[in-house]
Order: sequence, then C-alpha cells, then structure tokens
Amino acid sequence: MTTSKNAGSGLRPSSSAAGAAGVVLLAALTGVLLGVGAYTFDYAHGLSYLSSDPKACVNCHIMQPQYESWQKSSHHAVARCVDCHLPHDFIGKYVAKAENGWHHSKGFTLQDFHEPIMIKQKNAAILQENCLGCHGDLVHELAGGVNGDPDEVQCVHCHSGVGHGETVGLGGPERPDEIEGNAT
Repeated sequence: MTTSKNAGSGLRPSSSAAGAAGVVLLAALTGVLLGVGAYTFDYAHGLSYLSSDPKACVNCHIMQPQYESWQKSSHHAVARCVDCHLPHDFIGKYVAKAENGWHHSKGFTLQDFHEPIMIKQKNAAILQENCLGCHGDLVHELAGGVNGDPDEVQCVHCHSGVGHGETVGLGGPERPDEIEGNAT
C-alpha cells in the first residue's frame, strides 16, 4: 500500500499551489488595473495636463466656449490659463492641478458638475491672488484683501468677462426666449 504526502488531506491543494494561484491572480488584477489606467491616461491626453498649453483646457468639450473667448480676450497675448487659474509656485501649481484634475475627472465621469461650470472658492482665491500679482500696483486701494478684509470686492466682481467673456454654458448663454416655458 502506498501513501502520499497529502494523505488524509482530501482534494485540498497544497499550500504552495494556493500561494502560486494567489500570486497569479494578484498579478493579473494589477496588470488589468495598470492597463486600464494607462489607456485612460492616454485617451484623456493625460500628459497635456502637465503642460502650460491652454489647449489642454479644451480636452474636455465643455471648456470650448471659455477657450474661444480667451482667444479673443485682452489677456490672450499676456496670460495663459495657468497664469490666472493656478498658483505660480511649483508645488502649489501641481497640487492645484491634481485637486482640479480629480474634481474634473469625477464630475465629467459621473456627470454631476454644475452647468455652467462654477469656480470653487479655493480657485477663486487663487484667481484673485493672480489678478493682484499682475495688477496690484494699479488697483491697490480698490482690490479685495489688500487692506486686510478678504470680503472686499474681488477683481472679477467688476471684470468677470476679462478672461473668458460672458458666462456661458455648453451652448452659450441662455437667452430669455430659449428658457423652458418661455419659447414662442
């Protein structure tokens, strides 16, 4: 009569076989995640977001009206999107890009963004700081925050159309005759 090493263990695989199967499964899952991530990064033109090229901002179709109005604005020759919308220090710039990238990716994937796009408070503060960085000497007594009160009037209160023109949504500004219930 012969006895095997696994006698009495029934049909259970050896611990080394289970470990090898676990490693293969983990490797396969890791490969799938990396593959999907790489495909998504390439499809979304991920490297473009590491640049300062304004065309990166129109990778999302929803930003096309803002891009087109910026091209016609007074700031087109002197400021790119990142000059107004991101901090100018290296770490702050890429932290803001990462935060905004997360919010934009989530919003567009889940379609839960406000329409028209609205600037978040943190980004509005960055915008204000950048306005004052270029124009602070000119508006020192008028600009919000320069006299210690951050609730003073912000630059975009009066100059909302400087960078992008009038506030627009996907199809442009709503006209009263196009609003539901007012159509003739």
